[in-house]
Amino acid sequence: MAMTLYQPFLDYAIAYLKDQLDLEPYPIPDGFKSKSALVGKGKRQAETLTTSEAFQSPKLRQIRAAHVQGGDALQVLNFVIFPRLNYDLPFFGADLVTLPGGHLIAIDMQPLFRDEPGYQEKYTQPIWEKFKAHQEHLPWGGDFPEEAQPFFSPAFLWTRPQETEVVEKRVFAAFDDYLKAYVKFVQEAEPISDRDRLAEIQHAQLNYLRYRAEKDPARGMLTRFYGPEWTEEYIHGFLFDLERNLPKESFL
Repeated sequence: MAMTLYQPFLDYAIAYLKDQLDLEPYPIPDGFKSKSALVGKGKRQAETLTTSEAFQSPKLRQIRAAHVQGGDALQVLNFVIFPRLNYDLPFFGADLVTLPGGHLIAIDMQPLFRDEPGYQEKYTQPIWEKFKAHQEHLPWGGDFPEEAQPFFSPAFLWTRPQETEVVEKRVFAAFDDYLKAYVKFVQEAEPISDRDRLAEIQHAQLNYLRYRAEKDPARGMLTRFYGPEWTEEYIHGFLFDLERNLPKESFL
């Protein structure tokens, strides 16, 4: 299959993380590393391929990518980093989507505690100037579900560029800046030992994971391609798998 729009993003992210952090493979359940389906009919029939990659590090529980490649009209990269439960780090999230109507781009460091001023000062303030600079070229993408808003930071980059060149250059530059800032946060992060705070972190992580699993926008697409059974197991058993992999010593 030819090089796809978001493959350079994924290749760059993994290479950079490997260079900066001590990465190890994260187990991918059987049947999820690669899955293909024939979509459409007649001359419009085409293969859609979904591939998965996953890593972990001493401070990061899961670094994972779901990459859907279905020709020019369907390209999706969902790249998310989940910190370990004894760090107050935000999540790193990039949803890069190309559909027949254009591109949908969402990049953020999604906060555990959006309403804590100290948390925003620690994790949003350092990226704020870069966010404003990127927003000049990647304007706000419009309405966003109200129920989703608590899960995003004030520096949430949400945009709908029409031109592929904007994705290749401007979106890549923003992805690069956010990833580098996130890695710096990871490198500087200190483990939390206060049990009350650990309980708050675990509660916040589970809230986020449950919301994402329940509202996953790819569910309909993946169900159409691969059926409901595979899709639900992929969502709960790999993409958002924290509940199944909680440590024996839970803080809640």
